[in-house]
Order: sequence, then C-alpha cells, then structure tokens
Amino acid sequence: QVQLAESGGGLVQAGDSLRLSCTASGRTFSHYAMGWFRRAPGKEREFVAAIRWSGGDTYYADSVKGRFIISRDNAKNTVYLYMNSLKPEDTAVYYCAAGLQWGPGSGLERQYDYWGQGAQVTVSS
Repeated sequence: QVQLAESGGGLVQAGDSLRLSCTASGRTFSHYAMGWFRRAPGKEREFVAAIRWSGGDTYYADSVKGRFIISRDNAKNTVYLYMNSLKPEDTAVYYCAAGLQWGPGSGLERQYDYWGQGAQVTVSS
C-alpha cells in the first residue's frame, strides 16, 4: 500500500503561482511513477502531469504545458506541482496518484493504483 497526502492548495488570483506537494508513505516511493490529475466543478477528472520514477521523464496535458512543472524528490518521498500563470479555469480539486507503469498511458487514470484525497485550488479572476 502507498498512502498519498496532498498539501498546498488554496485561493489565489489569476496570474499567481502556487505549489502543490504530495507526500507518500508506505512502499518505496522511488519505484512509482507519479501523476497529478484534477477535477473541476461539474467535469470529469482529467490528467495534468506525470513524472517517471527517476524524474528523468515528464509528461503534461496541453492545457498546462509551459505553465506547470512537475518534479519529485525521492529522498523526501514527495512530488511537487508548480503552477504558474494560474487561470480561473485551473480551479479544481487536484489529486496526486502513484503507479508502477510508465509509458504512453501515463495520462490515463487506470495506470495509477493509489490516489490521494485531493487539494482544492481556487483561482479568482
């Protein structure tokens, strides 16, 4: 089992930056690819970003490419999502997820076995 806990959400204004953290406990964190997903009000959960176990490969949704950065610190069992130039449409509950696979399917929910509870991010205009 892997337990994931997100932190760092909050209320910000459009154009601001925010950093989300996701700390893992349980099994060896460095074995897992990590992903961030989000669910906006009234919408399905969608992929945001993913990072390979080594941190050497990353993958982003087109909607956040160039604005968001995913990184990880395996020594701290933590993955980060740096969100810059935030827009009101980024308002959502953000979830981190862990999975053992990496590849073309890393943007799909079914690739991930463990999920956090979510952190609310609200961007006002």
